Amino acid sequence: MKITTNLMNDIAHAPEWFHEAINQKPQEKILDHIDGNISYAFWKAKTNSDSLIVLVHGTGAHKKWWYPVGPKLNHKAHVIAIDLPGMGDSDFREKYKVEDFGSCVTNVIKAEKVNHNINYVYLVGHSLGGHVAGYVGTEEKDLIDGLMIVDTFIRPPNYDNSEHKKNGPLRMIKFYEDKEKLLQRFRLMPKQDCENDWYLRYIAEHSIKHTEDGWRWKFDDRMFTGLERLFGYKFSFECPASFVHGENSLLTSGKLLENAKLAYSDRMKFINMPGSAHHVPLDKPNELIDLILTESGLL
Repeated sequence: MKITTNLMNDIAHAPEWFHEAINQKPQEKILDHIDGNISYAFWKAKTNSDSLIVLVHGTGAHKKWWYPVGPKLNHKAHVIAIDLPGMGDSDFREKYKVEDFGSCVTNVIKAEKVNHNINYVYLVGHSLGGHVAGYVGTEEKDLIDGLMIVDTFIRPPNYDNSEHKKNGPLRMIKFYEDKEKLLQRFRLMPKQDCENDWYLRYIAEHSIKHTEDGWRWKFDDRMFTGLERLFGYKFSFECPASFVHGENSLLTSGKLLENAKLAYSDRMKFINMPGSAHHVPLDKPNELIDLILTESGLL
């Protein structure tokens, strides 16, 4: 991807729909919490609506991964994209647990239900966000009316978590005097190619921040080794649900996808996304938008 000090020049070759989307600025909101405030974005529905679509990002990512997507979903529903704790513009915390991430998502949804008289909630989570979505759908059955899990590595309930490989930075956060040098280090995890370099450049720009010590990644690097995951947890959501997996995702190697189907085919419809690897929102954004609208009934 092209990297200079000018983001808009670097992504000038992006398609028109992408520029239209990122120019529709959402309302930036903060939910106060004793353990750390939660940042999220809100796109108001273009028509009168009592529906809400909620978008949750993956590990080390942030809400702006969804900024090109959110404005394409709000014709018949309000849309929010959340920064999970320790990522994006949300506060760092002493400890990180998927259960706490779920609690944050739940609290944001409940706040917006009151603000906008919401009667229908559709929850979408990519990668780690899929674990969070499945957890919230299980623990808050009366709150979630439909959900979509996107290319999430679901382990069987009897999985030995001692075999789990930590995925994240190999070293502690470093600070850079040169913004461009840090941007050049941006990589997708797990590693994959992505033809939409303009999308990568956009999310890279919003993955860093400037501090008195220099430029750094926004995420809390302690999260990668300290995150308490949902090993041994069985999803039991009862709402209509779908599982979207990339045709070329790591999920399709080994038995990950097979195990997910064995465990949850009775609860989820499994949908293959042709031509996509793990990062479905980046590889096939328009196709994912269409799927979300179709599966949610908000087309």
